[in-house]
Amino acid sequence: MASLEYIGKIIKQENIDTVDENKLPRTFVINVPNPHKSYYSRFTDVVKPDSIIFVTKTPNSFEKILRVTAGINKKYGLNLDGAKCEVKIGSRKLDGIRVKGINRYTEIGKIQQYYSDEGYEFAKSEKFKETDALIRINRFFNVDKLAEGIFKSNIEDDVYYAVIPRYMSWEEFRKITFEIKNNITDKNYDIAKGIVYIYGGVKEVLRIVKPKYSLESLQLIQQKYIEKLQ
Repeated sequence: MASLEYIGKIIKQENIDTVDENKLPRTFVINVPNPHKSYYSRFTDVVKPDSIIFVTKTPNSFEKILRVTAGINKKYGLNLDGAKCEVKIGSRKLDGIRVKGINRYTEIGKIQQYYSDEGYEFAKSEKFKETDALIRINRFFNVDKLAEGIFKSNIEDDVYYAVIPRYMSWEEFRKITFEIKNNITDKNYDIAKGIVYIYGGVKEVLRIVKPKYSLESLQLIQQKYIEKLQ
């Protein structure tokens, strides 16, 4: 079966840190932790960033980020994934470029310079640790269908998507997620909500992250949300 490509948005809650070294001086850079960390950190020291956000002075065009990132990849032989994102911390909203595919933390400043060379201006430096934030990311999805309403990413390891029947506000999503996780045996997965744009409208989805998750477990989670949303 051919892979399916969509464009959409993921909304997730994370504890984020600022990057305080290996960046352009006096600029604002955020590190978003790897959802796999709780599984892998027991076995190895992870030195590869998962998601880095370059906080910009002004809002960004998703189209421009895609074009600029493609140009950087071609010019420097990289495989970066750039996306438009918004970070909400309390009542504050920050605009940024979310970049995946940076191989080491020591390369962040170099990659940031490439975006600066294309005209992006970065916000003034801040510093914090383990700060709760709501992150919205506009992005592409490239997936394979596993079963009805269940898909697996073919560009990210251990990432799955499940279609659900209707929209949930963030507060409703948090409430339902808490109830479901407290009533199933396996709670050790990361979950976020999102939308996928399709012809004629949108599809509401869950993004589920867990190494080697079984189809049966994915379908169980999907069914639990469907029951709550009826």
